[in-house]
Amino acid sequence: MNEPKVERLKINYKTLEEFQKFREYGLQELSMLEDLQANIIENDSNSPFYGIYVDGKLVARISLYRIDGKYDRYFDPPQDYFELWKLEVLPQFRERDFGTALVTYAKSLGLPIKTNARCRSDEFWLKMGFQPVNYNPVRDRGENPYVWIPSGVQLQR
Repeated sequence: MNEPKVERLKINYKTLEEFQKFREYGLQELSMLEDLQANIIENDSNSPFYGIYVDGKLVARISLYRIDGKYDRYFDPPQDYFELWKLEVLPQFRERDFGTALVTYAKSLGLPIKTNARCRSDEFWLKMGFQPVNYNPVRDRGENPYVWIPSGVQLQR
């Protein structure tokens, strides 16, 4: 089987329609619909959304928001990093490594990544090389953060 091809998604109404298919299946918190409506600049080339298409249909998606280093409360040295939000694969396309392909793509961009384990996904994040951080109530505000750290970077103490 060929490696799934990850594409940066355009922010437009066609993409919005495709995202609505995910909302029918996925959990409310995993829906990107609100994100898209908040960012609805036609075909914005700096879209934070990435996806995998099968036969012309979007079947897996992820959003990566680049966080400026001045807000970094996780990594040493402080630097820009990605906040990985909302990874979702349509049910009939699960167990085909599309989620893995999306996370591998995010890691290939070379910046540290922070995400939150949702919906009992801790095992997936551990398998993908992420590690849980020690919970800090001020910094993490009820989240369950996991981080991926490229070489040369470590966690803040």
